[in-house]
Order: sequence, then C-alpha cells, then structure tokens
Amino acid sequence: MNKIKVSVIIAIYNTEKFLAEAIDSVLSQTLKELEIILVNDGSTDNSKDICQRYINTNPQILYIEQENKGVSVARNNGLAIASGDYVHFMDSDDTIAENFIESTYQLLKQQNADIAIIGEYFCNRFQNVRAFPAWALLISNDFLQQFTDIRFPENIQPCEDGLFSHMLFAQAPKTVLNPKGIYNYRMHENQHHIKIKQNASNIINQIPKWFAILENYYSKYDLFKSHSIHLALFMQHEPFNFRYLQLPLNEEQKSFLFKLIRNFIDKNVIENLSEDDKHKLNPLFRKFITIEDYRSFDLYYSFYQQITKLKQFLIKLIPIKTTRRKLRKQLKDKQTL
Repeated sequence: MNKIKVSVIIAIYNTEKFLAEAIDSVLSQTLKELEIILVNDGSTDNSKDICQRYINTNPQILYIEQENKGVSVARNNGLAIASGDYVHFMDSDDTIAENFIESTYQLLKQQNADIAIIGEYFCNRFQNVRAFPAWALLISNDFLQQFTDIRFPENIQPCEDGLFSHMLFAQAPKTVLNPKGIYNYRMHENQHHIKIKQNASNIINQIPKWFAILENYYSKYDLFKSHSIHLALFMQHEPFNFRYLQLPLNEEQKSFLFKLIRNFIDKNVIENLSEDDKHKLNPLFRKFITIEDYRSFDLYYSFYQQITKLKQFLIKLIPIKTTRRKLRKQLKDKQTL
C-alpha cells in the first residue's frame, strides 16, 4: 500500500442524515493516498451501521467506537492512530470539495510548512485571529507529535477548537494559506454547538476552565511576555466577541463575564502589550480592556453601533460604485474581530 499522505479524522455523534455524504466526499478526493478514521462517539442513531457498511467495502477506512465522551476525546483518539503525514479534522455533517485535500497538501509540501489555513474567510482573518476551527486546518503529523501536550481539551465545548489551534499557533509553525479550499459547512438545527450556544450560563461557567488551560500553557512555555499580542487576539476573538458581544446575557451574567475577562487581561496580558500591539486590536476591545465597568462599556457599544449604522447609510448615498465598495470594505475591516 502506498504511504498515507493525509489522515482525515471524523468524530461522529448522531449524524445519520449526513454521515454518508461526508464520507463520500472524502472518498472522492483527488488525493488517493489517504486514510479515513471514523470515531463513533457513542451515537444512539444509525451512525454505527452506516460506518460498518463503509468499513466492509473500503480498506482505507478505520473505525473506533467509544462511549459518549465528547468531540475532543474522539478527535484525540483518532489522532493517536493516525499514520498520515498530515492530519485533517472534519465534522461528520459536512462535506469537502474534491480537491480540498490535494490542493492544500501540495502547498504544504512545496513550502515545507507545518499548518495550512483553508478557506478564503479564514485566510483573510489570519493576521487578526489566533483561533480557528479544526476543519479549517491541515496539520503536519510530525508537528503534532512534537507537541504531544497540545490536544483538544476534554470536557470543553465550545472553544475546544479555539484552544487547540491557539496553542499550536503559539509554537510559531510555518503556515501557508489556501483560500481556494472549499469546505461545505452545513447549518442545521441539531448541531451540537447551536444547542450549546442557546445555554449562555453553561458557556460562561466553562470560560474559567479556558483561562486555566491558557495560564498553565503560557506558564509552561514562558510565553506571557513574548506572545502577549497572540494571547490578546485570542481574548478579543473568543471570550469577548463570540461570548460577551454575541450571547444573550442578562445583567448578572454580563457583570460576571466582564470581570472575568478583565481580571485575566489585567493579570496576564495588559502590562506586556506595547502601544503598537494595542493598536492591532479592534477599537471595541481596546475600549473594553480599559473602561471601568460593563455598564459603561455597553453604553459605549450602543453608541458605536449607532455610528456604524449611520456610516453604512451614508455610504449607500455615494454614487460611485467602486468608492462605495472600498468604503464598505474599510468599515468592515475596522469592525472585524
């Protein structure tokens, strides 16, 4: 058998409606020297039977069955047996374009890189974001084995992807971008992360665990000073933008989360940030890490939103299409977190 170039690890939990399509999209890849590792995380639907049908007819498919322990344990168990030169973590309800793996693999080999970021959206955000979903990455297995302490954190969801990728990128991997890679992310009502997001209190209660993982990691590798902007960008992206700004929080939850984020920033980040680094942060987050309390910030944020809407309206009135497009992009870039 030819050497395995890429291992595609698919964690599965009750996705019988979409699983066959996901597996077929991997089997249809133009790169053929790959293995597919299916990890059944205690599914209670027909996912196991679907996996069995594929195992019986495709020798390149490996199967692991475990008790329901979550996506992190499933991915880590898949990674433990992966033999490919590179590893991709795919969700079991999604699909990938037929050249998704090969186009990215070729870039990694040509530039002898450790990690590829895939997809135009994530490639455009690479300079301002320090956390990515696992499915937007193709990662060198050698690099993963070099840092065996960096794995998906167990009993953490959401943000298991963000913590995993953030810690990997803190090790300064050589990175390439593949904006043309097409990953078809499927939105549906039974997605686990959607159900989680509906329970804001559950997410808020997990965030101290995120911060403990980060503190232990940054202390172990002595990164607080050298990687202060790296950590600040993570804080801006995950607990601030995704949670404080986007979750439906009541006053008590806002107060708690504001203090939680600010205490972590004040303790571990702010004194190590240069003035140049501070200006790499979004204006909203810069205000957040200096303002006195959450109520003051919320007033500022309300005003900020009103000004943004006014700017968007004024841009519409500009008769020149190219100018409108340019100004919209500038406004969007300024807002991007």
